[in-house]
Amino acid sequence: MAQPLRSRSCSSKHRRWNQTSLGDFILQGLFDDSFNHHCLFLFTMLVFLTAVSGNSLTILLICYDSRLHTPMYFLLSQLSLMDLMNILTTMLKMACSYLSGKNSISFVGCATQHFLYLPLSGAECVLLALMSYDHYVAICRPLHYTVLMSRRVGVMMAVMSWLGGSENFLIHMAILMSFPFCGSGINHHFYCELPAVGKLGCGDITVYENTVYISSVACLLLPIIFISGAYGFILHSVF
Repeated sequence: MAQPLRSRSCSSKHRRWNQTSLGDFILQGLFDDSFNHHCLFLFTMLVFLTAVSGNSLTILLICYDSRLHTPMYFLLSQLSLMDLMNILTTMLKMACSYLSGKNSISFVGCATQHFLYLPLSGAECVLLALMSYDHYVAICRPLHYTVLMSRRVGVMMAVMSWLGGSENFLIHMAILMSFPFCGSGINHHFYCELPAVGKLGCGDITVYENTVYISSVACLLLPIIFISGAYGFILHSVF
C-alpha cells in the first residue's frame, strides 16, 4: 500500500506545482516600514527621477538638434533609450509595491518583466561594444570616419544590438517559463530577476543553468574583451 500512497502524494504535489506556476510570486523588495528605510526609499526615488530625466533629455536633445544627427550621437541616444526602459521596467514596480503594500506579482507580470528587461540588458552590452568601435574609428582613423561610420552603419549597429538582446531573451524565456514552480513563491528580490526566479523551479534546472552560463559569457565577457581591445588601440594611438 505504501507505493500507491507515495504515487498519489507525488501526483498531488505535481498538480500543486502546476497550479503554482500560474499563481503569484512574492517580491521581498528592498525596504521595510522603518524610518531609515523610508529615507532610503526617498533617496532611491530621487536617483530614479534623475536617471529618467537625464536619459529623456539626452534623447530629446539629440532628436531636436540636427547637428547631433551623426552615428556617434545616434548610438548614444539608443543607449539612453535602453537605460530609460530598463529602469522604468524594474523601479516602477518596486515603487508601486512599496507604496501600495502589495508585494505580489502575477506569473504574467513576471513574464512581462522578463520580456522587457532581458532584451534591454543584452542589447546594452552589444551596443557598448559597438560604440567602442565607433570611438576607435573616430580617434585612430579620423580621416576614414565618415566612410567607416556612415548613418547606414549606425542604424545597422543599433539593429544588431536590439536583435542580439532579443535572441538572448527568447532563449531564457523558452527555458525558464516552461518550468513548474512550487513552494511559497517568495522571490528574494525587488523584481523578477532570472536567478531568483530560477531557484523557484521544481524541475531539473541544469539545462537552464548551463544556458545562463553560456549566454553570460557571450553577452558580458565577449563585449568586455572587444571594448578592452578597442580602448587599448586608442591608448596606443594617443601615446
